[in-house]
Amino acid sequence: MNGSNRGRTQSHLCVRAQLDKKLPEVLDPHEIQNLLSHLESPHHLMVLLAATTGLRRSELFALKWCDIDFMDRTINVTRSIYGQVVGHCKTEASQKAIPLVQNVTMELCLWKQQSHYRQPDDWIFASPLNNGKLPYWPAILMRRIIRPAATRAGITKWIGWHTFRHSYATLLIANGENIKVVQELMRHGSARITVDIYSQARSPAKRAAQQRLVQMLLPEEHTGRLIPVLRKAAPQPLDRVSDLSQAEVRAMWTALDKEELFM
Repeated sequence: MNGSNRGRTQSHLCVRAQLDKKLPEVLDPHEIQNLLSHLESPHHLMVLLAATTGLRRSELFALKWCDIDFMDRTINVTRSIYGQVVGHCKTEASQKAIPLVQNVTMELCLWKQQSHYRQPDDWIFASPLNNGKLPYWPAILMRRIIRPAATRAGITKWIGWHTFRHSYATLLIANGENIKVVQELMRHGSARITVDIYSQARSPAKRAAQQRLVQMLLPEEHTGRLIPVLRKAAPQPLDRVSDLSQAEVRAMWTALDKEELFM
C-alpha cells in the first residue's frame, strides 16, 4: 500500500471512529407529531407504523395485507425485503406478532380503502410505478419525501428509517416501561441487546405499553384522517433504567445500529 492509500485509509478510520462514538439521532414526540402533520398517505402511514411499532425498514416495506389481523389488531411479520429482493426475517424473534392500537389500525383500514392494491397478497405499500408488483423503494422515499417533510416540520436532525426504531425504543424506556416488554416489542433475539433482566412480558403489558407511547403521538379520538395534536411538553428523561450501566446502554444502541447494515 502506497503512502496516499495509507493516508486515505487512516483518514477513513478516524472518520469511522468519530461516527461510531456519535449517539443515534432520536426524535421526541413533538418532532414526530410535526413530521406526521407534513405527510400525506401513504407516507404518513409509513412513518406512523415505523414510529409506533419499531418495525425495521426491511419489514415495513415487506408487509402485505394478509399480514394484518384487523380483528386481533396485530401485525404478523413473516418476510423482509431489501433491494427489492424478498427474504426471510432476521431471527425467529423478529417474526413475533406486533400489537396495534386502535388508532393505527383505523389508519390502516383507511389506506386499504384508498389503495388500488388491496388484495390479501398485495403489498401494503405497493408502488404504482411497478403496477403494484413491488413495494416502494424506501431509500428514494426517505430522500424525496420524508426528509423534505422533516425540514418543513423544522426538524434539523439527520433522519433515516432506522431513526424511528431508535426513537421507539428510547420513548418506551423514557416512559419507564419494563425492559422485558421493550425487548418483546423490539423483537430482539438476544437478551444481551436489551439487557434481559426482567420476567417474561405478557401480551396485555405489551399492548398497554404501546398504547401509552401512541397516546404521546396521536389524539385519542379518530375523526377522519388523524391529525396529530401538538403537545409542547418536554420529552421525559430516561428515569427507570438506573439498573443499566453506561456500557450496557451503549451495547444496546450499538446492536440497534448494526441492524441498519442488514436492512
